Amino acid sequence: MSYKKKLIWLCVIVVLLTVIQTILPYKPAWTIIYADYIFVPYQSLRNLIFGWSRLSFGDLLYLFLAFFLLKVVVKWIYYLVRIRNKGDLLLHSIFNTAIIFSFIYLLFLLGWGGNYYKPSLTTYWHMDKGQWQEDSTEIIYDKFLVDKLNLYAPGFKPLRFKEVRGNAMDYYKQHTDCKARLHGLNIKPSIYGFLMQHLGIQGYYNPLTGEAQVNRFLPEFMLPFVVVHEMAHQAGIAAEDDANLMAYTISIKSGDPTFRYSAYLNMWLYNHNRIRRRDSVLADEMRGWLNPLTLQHLDTLKQIRLRYKSDVSLYSSSMYDLYLKMLQQEEGIMSYNQAVITAWTWEQAPDSVKSKNVLMIP
Repeated sequence: MSYKKKLIWLCVIVVLLTVIQTILPYKPAWTIIYADYIFVPYQSLRNLIFGWSRLSFGDLLYLFLAFFLLKVVVKWIYYLVRIRNKGDLLLHSIFNTAIIFSFIYLLFLLGWGGNYYKPSLTTYWHMDKGQWQEDSTEIIYDKFLVDKLNLYAPGFKPLRFKEVRGNAMDYYKQHTDCKARLHGLNIKPSIYGFLMQHLGIQGYYNPLTGEAQVNRFLPEFMLPFVVVHEMAHQAGIAAEDDANLMAYTISIKSGDPTFRYSAYLNMWLYNHNRIRRRDSVLADEMRGWLNPLTLQHLDTLKQIRLRYKSDVSLYSSSMYDLYLKMLQQEEGIMSYNQAVITAWTWEQAPDSVKSKNVLMIP
């Protein structure tokens, strides 16, 4: 293909990307159209193609892309060393690589990225976050969560991955209007579980294959909440705080003691860390109110964190923080913590909001 044709293809893709990223942030109604008529059918199709196997095709795709990038870098170095004879090949390779990655980014926006521009769940559910007070409400909510953990700890029952997956899919069908709930939801154990331990990653959604993966080494008391969180992404919820809120509300509405316990524990971890950053003495005192089982679970998490603690996890967090900020998530990785505010807001919402059996998804 000539330079001219490659340049035309690149310009067409760049124009499409520009149009999409210019329109969606300022046209909320269009994001709903995108979700209903582009994302949901595409998500369901991808699950039908890739969901039949427990093998994560997205994991393999990432491995392929890593080798492809390595090959490109080596090739460019070789061409640069022999620039006099290979300059033309280098230019062709740069154009080809730019076209490939521009097209991949277009697929990302069409197959997932447009969801970042949808209204937040608190906006969609007409909830007011204004009642949250940074100091006092954190303490009140911590006591609330401690009471819930002490209540549900005796009913906690470790579930196998298959059971968690099946239950989570059923809860989405029962308690949400998720349009992808019949064909678009699934969850798989990642083949990179050991690497995810070192990177501090519990789960992730692959925007190219539509698969949701979880770290297969996750403790059983963390697994239900993480699974429901990753399925929230498959349901079209992009923002991390919204995915946490959806996981929290679905787990509570399920009535399942194990899912409820996991949701309260995960939210307690977010909230308690906020308190600890300001007053570690108070945080230790409040931690002592927990039941023996939860204290045992917290000790398990501490041992895992100490075992796999490294600078690698800090670098991966920084990269993900940059990724989120590029996609209109101003809080970056700290948006996970924002779920504390929205979860408390939901707990304080009137019965007309909380009693609805079906949670609406924009």
